[in-house]
Amino acid sequence: MSPILYPAVGFWPASRAELELETICRGSRSDAPPLLFVHGAYAGAWCWDAHFLPWFARHGRQACAVSLRGHGESADRAHLHGASLEDYVEDVLSVAGRFHRPPVLVGHSMGGLVVQRCLRHMDPAGVVLMASVPPMGLSASAWQLLCQDPGLLWQLWLLQGLGPTQVNLHVAQRLLFSRPVEDRQLLAYAGGLQQESQLALLDMSLPAPPPRRRHDVPMLVLGAADDALFPPWMVRATAAMHGVKAEILPDIGHGMMLDAGWQRVAARIERWLREQVPPCPATSDAAPTAQGWPSSRG
Repeated sequence: MSPILYPAVGFWPASRAELELETICRGSRSDAPPLLFVHGAYAGAWCWDAHFLPWFARHGRQACAVSLRGHGESADRAHLHGASLEDYVEDVLSVAGRFHRPPVLVGHSMGGLVVQRCLRHMDPAGVVLMASVPPMGLSASAWQLLCQDPGLLWQLWLLQGLGPTQVNLHVAQRLLFSRPVEDRQLLAYAGGLQQESQLALLDMSLPAPPPRRRHDVPMLVLGAADDALFPPWMVRATAAMHGVKAEILPDIGHGMMLDAGWQRVAARIERWLREQVPPCPATSDAAPTAQGWPSSRG
């Protein structure tokens, strides 16, 4: 059972043609490796641009976020329900290959699982997983919600089956936030929500541990103490699979980049980057730059 799997409507293969992918970039190229942020289910690049992208740009980093196919302003919304996790991996690899050097990949929730699967195909400068889908898949989370908060589980079904306009935001906000959010901000975030690919949800529903990282690729695994979807024990399972220790941040909900304590999350990532992913001058012919991406803002 999955908390967000709903009888499919419009279930067909995603387009394999070259897609225009929305990318939002802040900051400029520097000796520090660029950061590429990958969003979770039901969201888009906008969730990173609310706080994280400007914050890391102010700290001297090139910070970019991609909207996976069918999300945000990226192409192929009509074929969303046929997009698989491997399609999302292709999207991330496509954008990552346009930087002047391998980026640090930062993935949240579903995006964390996508980032881990990217490790089969590339060696990023580093990896940060934030409240990532755990190795046991979504089913464990579904059963936990069914037992502990069935009302929240129902809101997830409404979001996937009928769309964000049918969701009770004052109930559903417990999924993302550790404390109530003012109505104006809640409506602004809700405006960016959307349905998720049925095929991707199916991919995530069953246990399917992603490949382990190479030990020379530094990894930071973060969890949120107040996460209703992936509680700390699931985050620790992800970290253990990669041979690292999870860090659980207090007073934070699942939406770690949007919750009230987002600055503590960003600051922890920045400290880790300075310690584990030091800057170094890039050669002029290292790789294509971000200039000329199919779609970009910022």
